[in-house]
Amino acid sequence: MALGAIAVAIGFLVAAVAAMFLPAAVRRGDWLPLHLALAGGATTAIAGVMPYFAAALAAAPPSDARLRLGAVGAVALGAAAVSVGVVGAAVGLAVAGGIAFVAGVMLTGVATVRPLAGALGPSRGLVTRGYVIALGEVAVGASIATLFVAGWPPIVDAWARIKPAHAWLNLVGFVSLVIGTTLLHFFPTVVGARIAMRPSARMTVVGLAVGAPLVALGFVVPSDLIARLGAIAVICGAVSLAVYAWRTWQTRAHWTTDPGWHRFAMGGLVSAIAWLEAGILIAAGRVLAFGADPAGWSVEAVAGPLIVGWVGLAIVASATHLVPAIGPGDPATHARQRRLLGQAATERLATLNAGVAALTIGLPLGSDPLIELGAVLITLGLIMSARLLAVAVVMGVRRPG
Repeated sequence: MALGAIAVAIGFLVAAVAAMFLPAAVRRGDWLPLHLALAGGATTAIAGVMPYFAAALAAAPPSDARLRLGAVGAVALGAAAVSVGVVGAAVGLAVAGGIAFVAGVMLTGVATVRPLAGALGPSRGLVTRGYVIALGEVAVGASIATLFVAGWPPIVDAWARIKPAHAWLNLVGFVSLVIGTTLLHFFPTVVGARIAMRPSARMTVVGLAVGAPLVALGFVVPSDLIARLGAIAVICGAVSLAVYAWRTWQTRAHWTTDPGWHRFAMGGLVSAIAWLEAGILIAAGRVLAFGADPAGWSVEAVAGPLIVGWVGLAIVASATHLVPAIGPGDPATHARQRRLLGQAATERLATLNAGVAALTIGLPLGSDPLIELGAVLITLGLIMSARLLAVAVVMGVRRPG
């Protein structure tokens, strides 16, 4: 289930990059690529992986497969329906998609928490609480957007203030909190280090979980003080994740086999964390500078580092590690998968990071050449990685003879 969700998520990411080449009027500016990447790619991956990780940490059997499939299906279909409905001006379809998306988020929460009642091992309460808070924040953020698409006057009339709140709840309060919380146990696994709940781990969850809704509340009220306090908390959370990763990296294993596979998975996660730091400093820095004014939010300023760099690289790197680790196939097949997924590791990492850098500079400046260069490099890196992942999955499910 987790691998299937990741496969769908990567498909959304490829579609998001492809959407950047559509005419601006068709893609509604940056709206379509961003929502394909976040609502489609990131949330579908989270819906598939979150229940798996929560059950694994608690040493408990995962929730019923039908429940997990329903969660992934509702999120993915809902995101697709919203994208098609908004672009095609089909309000009914968009609203139905928003409702399905929120229902999928709620099902994900049930699938995540249910196994903990019969847990045999430690449930990692910090991680679980981070997941539950993140799901609550995206439920609020997605519901606000659905009401806006439906044309509810109180939301429509105040959209200039509410739009930044919606973005902060979804991008930072949900996606970034879930990925950051997951990395507290996944990053040590990938680099071969012991999982340790250091003070920096707690500050990662607290900073992101508390800061994002404070910023959102500051925009809605509006209150410069509340928004700036939230921005400071988010910066502390992001920096704490970097500290945690650095401390973990110092105790990493020195792998002697499958160097390309390890290089891409580890390098992808390290790059993602670096882009998170850059993106959060930009996003929170604008709030510190402008307060709760709508000028405190700029999607062009954060799309490159936070969405493509942080979210995109984290998904692709995680998939690279997970396919041979938990995917179908025997040990010999997994060894072949690792060799396959290690192909051109350095070149793919360089291509993806160069693309993120080009978008990070080009989008705020409105530089079409840099934006086009970034889109081409990201497309190339994603297609190369997606092809290798697809072949690796097929290799695992194929039966001899």
